[in-house]
Amino acid sequence: MSWRVFNIFNLPLADPFPLPLITSPWPVICILLVYLLFVLKLGRIFMENREPYDVKKLMMVYNIVQIFYNACICCLAIYWLFINPMYDFQCMETLGLDHPEKIWERMTAYAYFINKILDLADTVFFIVRKSYKQITTLHVYHHVIMVLSTYMVERFYGPGGHFNVLGLLNSFVHAIMYFYYLLSSLYPQLKSSFWWKKYITIIQIIQFTILILHSLYVLLFSRNCGFPNSLLLMIIAQNSIIGFMFIKFYINTYIRPQKKKEE
Repeated sequence: MSWRVFNIFNLPLADPFPLPLITSPWPVICILLVYLLFVLKLGRIFMENREPYDVKKLMMVYNIVQIFYNACICCLAIYWLFINPMYDFQCMETLGLDHPEKIWERMTAYAYFINKILDLADTVFFIVRKSYKQITTLHVYHHVIMVLSTYMVERFYGPGGHFNVLGLLNSFVHAIMYFYYLLSSLYPQLKSSFWWKKYITIIQIIQFTILILHSLYVLLFSRNCGFPNSLLLMIIAQNSIIGFMFIKFYINTYIRPQKKKEE
């Protein structure tokens, strides 16, 4: 009976254009299972009797790639949302298959999906450096749910539409975040003086708030909109959960330690 749930993947692709990792669920499932096994168990076993690996140069390359990757996605989203708008913010449905800009919507969304898989690598860097304290429940949950939800949306709804707002905000935040990582790796002696680190978390919380409010607006006030209410509710629920976790992280990391110092 439990295997019948996978029959849903026998449904036709929402976007009939076949893209690697989209047509079948098994590659994404395998990637996430390997990720979780390595991060939660096997990676720590492997590193137990080993010294931390020096992956500074590799991380620098990774951070630079991520900065430019996310900046490109962000710029594309800005172009299609504001400069040459393809959508109405009150009802952002995915473009029809015959739309002249469909290829751009499809490839931008696919590039974002691949980037969420690439994001998993930063946890691997934590493991091989034995920096386990950075592997929090929030960190792992956020990475896994972003890959899984992005795949599910592309597979069953199609690329773009309302999710372009998420792509714009998320890519902007990640470009800033990886720029911080790059600076902290180049100047580790100044890491404690990067006063703006906590503002990255604040920007992330603002991101979740905007996504919740925008989805609520479309859900409550946009009549006859073809974008599924179920997906709007999913966006609201998911960003509420992650937003709560980020707020909790901010309080525990920046507010409570400050209060203890003052006492």
